[in-house]
Amino acid sequence: MIYPSIDKLLNQVGSKYLLVNIVSKRAKEMKETDHYQMKDNEYVSKKEIGKALEEVSKDLIHMK
Repeated sequence: MIYPSIDKLLNQVGSKYLLVNIVSKRAKEMKETDHYQMKDNEYVSKKEIGKALEEVSKDLIHMK
């Protein structure tokens, strides 16, 4: 099972297109700057994409 659930994420973001854009930009930012919103042991995922999805699910990323 994928964590976090796509249904939960779509309730927060609104559209799959917007979710993909937010997560891809955040994952690239994580890879380039090595800056994370949570401690390393708090993440379930090992890859940046999963970590970015987790940050969206915990409302750590806000859209302008």
